[in-house]
Amino acid sequence: MKVLRHIGSLAFVLGLFTAVFAGIPWHVMVADDPVVPWWLRIAVFCLLGGIFVVLATLALEQWAHTAAVEAAPATASDRQVLLLNSDVLPGREITEILGLVQGHTVFAIWLGKDLSAIVRLILGGELTEYTEMMGSARSTATERMTAMAAEMGADAVINVRYMTTSVVGSAAELLVYGTAVKLS
Repeated sequence: MKVLRHIGSLAFVLGLFTAVFAGIPWHVMVADDPVVPWWLRIAVFCLLGGIFVVLATLALEQWAHTAAVEAAPATASDRQVLLLNSDVLPGREITEILGLVQGHTVFAIWLGKDLSAIVRLILGGELTEYTEMMGSARSTATERMTAMAAEMGADAVINVRYMTTSVVGSAAELLVYGTAVKLS
């Protein structure tokens, strides 16, 4: 799927640049000629076809991911790992430090929700679209960190910290990290 999406992206970019940087100057120079040349037609089809391929592959990947999450069987990473934002566990002793664990994701919302949030910026109030997006990103990153800790055989992750960064537009990167430990 990823290869097909990259091919679609490449077709879109090539079509766009050909249409803009060759098609527009050609049209300006020969504006009275009603016949559109074959190379410009191909460029437009690449541009539109590239968009279609990218959107179709993203929709299929999203569908496959949703189906996989719903049908995922219980694994070793589902075992309970305690998460703490301190380095002290009252009544428990740390017997072994296993090392740094982390979870990472980059989330974005679709354009419709982005436009809704822009209207809410004007009118005021909580930007619930972004609140939901960041909540989903936090859950995904935490699950990934917890799975990494469980694979290491950790009983807990201490000193858990979250970091977030704006990537582009309404996309946000979220990183969660901590120290995986064994408890007595």
